[in-house]
Amino acid sequence: MNNNIEFTKFSNRLRELRKEASLSQSELAKNLNIPTSTYANWELGRTEPSIKDIYNLIKFFEIDANDLFDIDNF
Repeated sequence: MNNNIEFTKFSNRLRELRKEASLSQSELAKNLNIPTSTYANWELGRTEPSIKDIYNLIKFFEIDANDLFDIDNF
């Protein structure tokens, strides 16, 4: 599978989760203790979060990795 397609799915899912939580990019970035520009770049697909940041996203949204990455369970 194309990595760009997978990362686009991640970026879109991240945006959906943030909007469902009624948060702005800056509000979520503040909760994650990261710069707003860093978070914005994730949603735009320009950069990828670190493992630590992925963990923090999972904890913040109280979801599992499959949900964060929009992966259907097998």
